[in-house]
Amino acid sequence: MDLSDAVIINSSRLKSVVWNDFDRVKKGDICVAICRHCKKRLSGSSTSGTSHLRNHLIRCQRRSSHDITQLIPARERKRERPLAISNFSFNQEQKKDEGLNLVNIKFDSDHMKDDNANAVTVGSNYDQRRSQFDLARMIIIHGYPLNMVEDVGFKVFVKNLQPLFELVTVNKIEADCLEIYEKEKQKVFEVLDKLPGRISLSIDAWAGAGDVRYFCLAAYFIDESWQLKKKILNFVSVDSSHTDDMQADVIMTCLMDWDIDRKLFSMTFDGSSSDFFVLRIRDRLSQNRFLYGNGQLFEVRCVATVLNQMVWDTLESLGEVIHKIRESIRYLKSSQAMLEKFNKLAQQESIDTEKCLTLDNSSRWDSTYRMLEVALEYKSAFSLLREEDRLFTVCPSDVEWERAGAVTGFLNVFLEIMNDFSRSRYATANIYFPLICDIHLKLIGWCKSSDDYISSLALKMRSKFDEYWDKCSLGLAVAAFLDPRFKMKLVEYYFPQIYGSTSLERIDEISSQIKALYNEHSVGSPLSTLHHGQAWQVCGGSRSLSGPGNDVKDRLVGFDKFIDETSQSDGTKTDLDKYLEEPLFPRNVDFNVLNWWKVHTPRYPILSMMARNVLGAPMSRVLSESAFDMGGKVLDRDRSSLSAATLQALMCSQDWIRSELEG
Repeated sequence: MDLSDAVIINSSRLKSVVWNDFDRVKKGDICVAICRHCKKRLSGSSTSGTSHLRNHLIRCQRRSSHDITQLIPARERKRERPLAISNFSFNQEQKKDEGLNLVNIKFDSDHMKDDNANAVTVGSNYDQRRSQFDLARMIIIHGYPLNMVEDVGFKVFVKNLQPLFELVTVNKIEADCLEIYEKEKQKVFEVLDKLPGRISLSIDAWAGAGDVRYFCLAAYFIDESWQLKKKILNFVSVDSSHTDDMQADVIMTCLMDWDIDRKLFSMTFDGSSSDFFVLRIRDRLSQNRFLYGNGQLFEVRCVATVLNQMVWDTLESLGEVIHKIRESIRYLKSSQAMLEKFNKLAQQESIDTEKCLTLDNSSRWDSTYRMLEVALEYKSAFSLLREEDRLFTVCPSDVEWERAGAVTGFLNVFLEIMNDFSRSRYATANIYFPLICDIHLKLIGWCKSSDDYISSLALKMRSKFDEYWDKCSLGLAVAAFLDPRFKMKLVEYYFPQIYGSTSLERIDEISSQIKALYNEHSVGSPLSTLHHGQAWQVCGGSRSLSGPGNDVKDRLVGFDKFIDETSQSDGTKTDLDKYLEEPLFPRNVDFNVLNWWKVHTPRYPILSMMARNVLGAPMSRVLSESAFDMGGKVLDRDRSSLSAATLQALMCSQDWIRSELEG
């Protein structure tokens, strides 16, 4: 259309903000809107509205300022504001009970501040560098493969969403992920450096491609606000040909890199693997006197792994019977007519249950337990079907049904215990002692069974359990002692049932170990200086032992012990004495042991330090979602193909960013 003689309409009469970027011209009865940036012509009729003009401005390549928010109607902006990218931020002050609030999520802008010289900024709303880091963080958080940035569908989506975004290569996004990792690592390093107590470590074994194995090292600690925290520190490859000393060297290198080799309290590991490398680490740390109690509490075996091994042995002994039950269920479901016939037999046998027969997931033993549990309820119907149907040849015999019932009874005990373990994401160490003692008592009873099958199976399970109990019972008992609802009473309740006539000696041994551990904390911790020297510091003012005179304090450790002993003889009660003399705290379901110690730290300054270290030790390293898995953790193909540095960066930074979001 020739617009040489067209008339430009006064834009001040046009209310929409889009007319700041368009000229509205009129020739005859036809109105045309001309983009001031690219000169494209669109309908300018009042009946056409302005939506098509807004859409053009959002995508206009020649428009220098993409202030998109101005192009969205006020009503739409108000409704859509929670989804606006500009409103996302990491709000660390967000209340913990609010969960993950996407309205408050904004990825860390530190990267943009550090890279202002290299940032590609267009207008006031778009920043290429920021967008790249947002993309890298998304890949980290959700575990997406790095090569997704080269997928055709992703490129089309991004270009339509923001035409100004410059697509990045795999190498570039990998470099951005590594940069994010380094910045997040510094944050974690500062947290660990300022911790008021010790750190407990867990080692989780992963399988990769070929013979490559990985160790995932995670730190557990109770922070200054008495919250139990977990941070993955390293994800390192370990060759299967490595000796125990070489594996110990790998872990010690990681510890020294984080500067926490002198801050460790315990190390939790997979009880199914060789523990010699853990002993090597313990011996090295003990030689330097870095460990409490000469390292007696250092070695912790994952209780969930030990129980899963016992369950595996139990199911393995019933393997043939489980196979028959699976095939029986498959036979019933082979046709609708067969299923209807079986249901009639169940009604004939007066089986009153709403549970349905389903096949199990063989990789999860809780699923196998539920299959056996339901099949046992239909046992008489299966037996009746065997009599009426000659083709049904896989039905278990009466003896096999009895064995299935016995094993299901075992599994029910383990299921209840594992459910108690997994109720809390990071359970404190005090909850485990009564649960493990209950298993101990069950095993003692099963071993005495007159049924040879049950007793032989129980003896096999008990051999594994006793190995765990010998290593970890002291740590479990000390943690239970630091629960003010129990103190020594729980030990005094269970040990006579477990040990009989020798229980008093065992109880005295636990008491002696607790006193020795308390004395170590009393003499060696900064709190002891505050506790014993508080009055002297108040009177002497600047004569505090802190500061340049630390070497004097070190030479007077014996003096601190002398003061501690003489003050007790003079009638001054220690934290331990006061704690034992006071009545038990009432038991209730809402009790939080860490909150209790947070409140009572001023009253028990030394014992609270001991509680902080002991209660933070992970007795189980298995999360609730994988508590019943029979297999180990396996790295997927995409992650296995990454370099060691990139893999560690992605695994660690994912944990750090996710924990920040969830917190």
